[in-house]
Amino acid sequence: MKRLFALVAVAALLPWGTALGAQTIKLGVVTKPGSAQNIVAEKFKDLVEARSDGRYKVKIFHSKSIGNETEILQQIQMNTVQMGVITGGPFDTFDPIVRVINYPFLFKDYAQVDEVLDGPLGAEILKSLEGAGFKGLCFSENGFRNLTNNKRPVKTAADVAGLKIRVMASALHKAIWQALGANPTPMPWPIYTELEQGVIDGQENPLWVMEVYKFYEIQKYMTLTRHVYSPHIDVASLQWWNTLPRADQDLIQTAMREAARYQRRDNRDKNAARLALLKEKGMIVEEHPDLASFRAKVASLKDMELYQEPKVHALLLKVLEATR
Repeated sequence: MKRLFALVAVAALLPWGTALGAQTIKLGVVTKPGSAQNIVAEKFKDLVEARSDGRYKVKIFHSKSIGNETEILQQIQMNTVQMGVITGGPFDTFDPIVRVINYPFLFKDYAQVDEVLDGPLGAEILKSLEGAGFKGLCFSENGFRNLTNNKRPVKTAADVAGLKIRVMASALHKAIWQALGANPTPMPWPIYTELEQGVIDGQENPLWVMEVYKFYEIQKYMTLTRHVYSPHIDVASLQWWNTLPRADQDLIQTAMREAARYQRRDNRDKNAARLALLKEKGMIVEEHPDLASFRAKVASLKDMELYQEPKVHALLLKVLEATR
């Protein structure tokens, strides 16, 4: 009996609520199973558990079970959650450098995305996050964002005027839609009920969101604006990271990079079928909007206060040059 009590006492002292043996990595995502973030998280879980010989277990907290994305990031800072797969937008309240990635109409295509984010400029962003308590590991993706609404077809920027559009908790995303003449409304995920009830007219997200969350049931019009490329930033608690042996850091880093690449390929391979499905379900899709009118409305954003912090402005100029 004394030995049993001793074992229980030792187990209680182990980190992250672990029992003897495997340590548990808590990983937060705000979306439900089948979503882009979850695909990354689940692939990472499989890789880490298989390669660590049982030393690590990954527990995925999904579907907003531990809060919205801002709240998950706060928990990662405090090391009550060790890792997260988080949309890029909410990071800009923690480190404004991420606004560079979300600059409107920045990337021409996925090849350009990968060249920048997997290269030195992406590494500079990930390194900067350490100042906010995050270990930036890599980028996976939501994808290129498109506009949907339930009011009218949108072909030009002028058609956006007055639409109440849900945006992430991001100063930049709010500024983009203000510049386009919409009424941007920051709102945490999920938003199906708000769309269904008409609290908001529309939203903007990649194609997988329209499919997985069945927005075709409640949104009539979609415009392929591709106005922002939306990455996930896959992060760990820097406080936790610094306690790990170097070999375990390498294992976790490699597994997350592989999971991110797997998810990006999966996401891109499915987009044509998603678009066909959304049309089949009755969405009216504007495939060739007047993007020049959209670009003209947001062209001055680089001169806004959002981008005037010296390191942010300097990186934006480098990324704009790299994507010309």
